[in-house]
Amino acid sequence: MHEQERATPDRVRQLTRAGLIGGAAAAAAFAGWTFRWTYLHYGASGGEPVETLPGDDLLPAADLVATRAVTIGATPDQVWPWVAQLGQGRGGFYSYDRLENLAGCEIESADRIHPEWQDVQVGDPFRLHPKLALVVAEFNPGHSLVVDGRARPGEPAPPYDFTWAFVVRRHPGLRTRLIVRERYGYTTPASRLVVEPLAAGSALMTRKMLHGIRDRVEAARPGDPQPGGWVTS
Repeated sequence: MHEQERATPDRVRQLTRAGLIGGAAAAAAFAGWTFRWTYLHYGASGGEPVETLPGDDLLPAADLVATRAVTIGATPDQVWPWVAQLGQGRGGFYSYDRLENLAGCEIESADRIHPEWQDVQVGDPFRLHPKLALVVAEFNPGHSLVVDGRARPGEPAPPYDFTWAFVVRRHPGLRTRLIVRERYGYTTPASRLVVEPLAAGSALMTRKMLHGIRDRVEAARPGDPQPGGWVTS
């Protein structure tokens, strides 16, 4: 009888400890899932993370998809020129230039629209670095820019396939939604180990880029002439 009485508190303590450990593990897992969802979908709302966007068909069976967005207090024709001139050696990425330049990217993000960088053609290089370029796969002026980072014939296969889409969409109240989507396809068993931390780091850079474009657009003076006959209003 006394042994049973002594065993009961021990069992209670063991069950309590197990419950606490299990609860902590569940909380950590939930927090990790929530954090991952947040950095993969920063700023995206409604059905944006799952809707079909330009460029999705280039990598239909993507293993990881990140969709991020921002609302800009301007019309699409005021936003688009900043998107059209993205790229190293052009308008830059409106992000952390100093950080990118530590990797030798030689980027200087533009603070104005450059007419000479507005004419983009499918097949043009889209540079991330002086020695690294993706390819413009789709260019729909005023609406979308898609770049392709998949392996090309005769080139070494990268550790993952990649596409990057920038979509400009009219939003109520003379505003614009700028949506950026990254799609990754794993090409090796180790691809996940490369892509997961890359996507997390990309969240930081993309957030800065979205805000960089938004701030530049909203700071433009009404009436400033824009390339292609666009005029801010």
